[in-house]
Amino acid sequence: MAREKRKIEELSMWEDARAMIRKAQAEGIETVWDRLEEQTPHCRFCELGTTCRNCTMGPCRISPKKGGKMQRGVCGADADVVVARNFGRFIAGGAAGHSDHGRDLIEVLAGVAEGECPDYGIRDKAKLVRIAEELGIKSEGRSEMDIAGDLAEVLFGDFGSRKAEVAFLKRAPESRRETWKQLGMTPRGVDREIAEMMHRTHMGCDNDAPSTLIHAARTALADGWAGSMIGTELSDIIFGTPTPSESTANLGVLKKDQVNILVHGHNPVVSEMILAAARMPELVARAKDVGASGVNVGGLCCTGNELLMRQGIPMAGNHLMTELSIVTGAVEAVVVDYQCIMPSMVQISGCYHTRFITTSGKARFTGATHFDIHPENAMEKAREIVALAVDAFAERDASRVEIPHEPVPIMTGFSNEAILAAVGGTPDPLIDAMKRGAIRGVVGIVGCNNPKFTQDSMNVGLAKALLKKDILVLVTGCVTTAAGKAGLLMPEGAEMAGPGLKEVCGALGIPPVLHMGSCVDNARILQLCALLAETCGVDISDLPVAASSPEWYSEKAAAIGLYAVASGIETHLGHPPNILGSDTVTHLATEGLEDLVGARFIIEKDPEEAAERLDKRITAKRVGLGWNP
Repeated sequence: MAREKRKIEELSMWEDARAMIRKAQAEGIETVWDRLEEQTPHCRFCELGTTCRNCTMGPCRISPKKGGKMQRGVCGADADVVVARNFGRFIAGGAAGHSDHGRDLIEVLAGVAEGECPDYGIRDKAKLVRIAEELGIKSEGRSEMDIAGDLAEVLFGDFGSRKAEVAFLKRAPESRRETWKQLGMTPRGVDREIAEMMHRTHMGCDNDAPSTLIHAARTALADGWAGSMIGTELSDIIFGTPTPSESTANLGVLKKDQVNILVHGHNPVVSEMILAAARMPELVARAKDVGASGVNVGGLCCTGNELLMRQGIPMAGNHLMTELSIVTGAVEAVVVDYQCIMPSMVQISGCYHTRFITTSGKARFTGATHFDIHPENAMEKAREIVALAVDAFAERDASRVEIPHEPVPIMTGFSNEAILAAVGGTPDPLIDAMKRGAIRGVVGIVGCNNPKFTQDSMNVGLAKALLKKDILVLVTGCVTTAAGKAGLLMPEGAEMAGPGLKEVCGALGIPPVLHMGSCVDNARILQLCALLAETCGVDISDLPVAASSPEWYSEKAAAIGLYAVASGIETHLGHPPNILGSDTVTHLATEGLEDLVGARFIIEKDPEEAAERLDKRITAKRVGLGWNP
């Protein structure tokens, strides 16, 4: 029986997206929603996580029905083992992505220290010294470059196999570290845990589902407390620690009379240079020579978030807006680094004058124009890329340009340093507001878009429902643009909050939803929770905090969710990972982890119901602390 095609109104809650979907349909351009339709219905075995391709005795499928045929794979693995193996490898993929991002930042820092990367430097010198001293590196009487070199060496060690634990783990409360030690979850090194995860899931190795999942948690923790945290802290040191500022968001940030360059991916190493090149007088003059009034750089996804937080560039959109941004016909170049980049963007760019430009050897795209960018040649290549985009402006077909709507204002730049500065320099005023119930709790809403949901409906719906309950919301990644377009990233958005949170936001002049950065910057939320727990003298799992990734899709999001839960933070997902084919794995994720690490996953597709369940958790934690429920 044919499946009824979804209406455009069911695909996205945003009119700028709907307008571009209509334009794409009119111009015969395929989008992510069209491809989802072609792939539906999905393989039921794959959805349950009961397929295995880890050796060539298979591939195998395990029947979801007990007592039926195909209860074990050729090697004898049952559904519990197969599902745990698949989930473990899924987590390893996500941890590898964010942690490799962190490694790239160490390489830049090392290059700066060695004088090999003249285009980069140390913008936050105070943070360099502070982080170095935190990790036991002496700074008094030493040059910045010597300190940076030693810091790079210490952090490179977090990717190896000889440490007992990663460096930033000391930020976690002692009780949390003891829990990890007792469970065998203490992360020793990023590469070590990822490699061991792949080893454990080889045929003939770990065939006990709980054991595999314990190591999956260890692998995720190596990402959260090492790889991602390194990426965040070093980005601040090299490019500057974010402070509050205002910008704009939605497709209206594109300019009809300017050369539009969109940066996309996750790593600011390339995009910072693109922005610097776009501001060079000679390239602005070149743009005017071809009829443009200037060069406009906008952001997509997490690279956009990185520049938004530090440089205030406007945000064109999140994951499901990436294809649609090109459909406007107003984009001269999309410059990408890695992660969350749809290969389809190459084909869609080819339907217009848009240059699709790759910059990383880790993310080559067939049909794209590739510039091999390294820290030592970044500015030279960035100038060439901007010049290429400027020249493309002359090929723009004005009759195909459609930029829907005016951009909306947003406030950004809430690093932990900025949050603490806003409340007086210590976490005490924030804790006092939580104790008296003006802020009843804190929830981090993070992550992705997924075309299976009406775009951003869960992200925005959950945020609004939580605000009404006086729960402060922190956002990173693709949720940022959603919250901004919904008016939640401006102080005026406090009108949608409960009376207590509204009062706090009014007194501080802040939005009810605080933007903390890209998805790698979820490490900021980990660190903030650890600081609150230490100040209160409790474990993270005792705090009235929670997390959510309502519209998640990626391996990275699964790793983030697992390191949040393993750190003691209850985490909501809008749909389950592919684990439902194993009762053992499903029960451990949604119930059993509570007994082990003090938190668990909850699965709920309705935003109002999800808010109720998170609020119930927050209320219980408030009672446990003796705070007004």
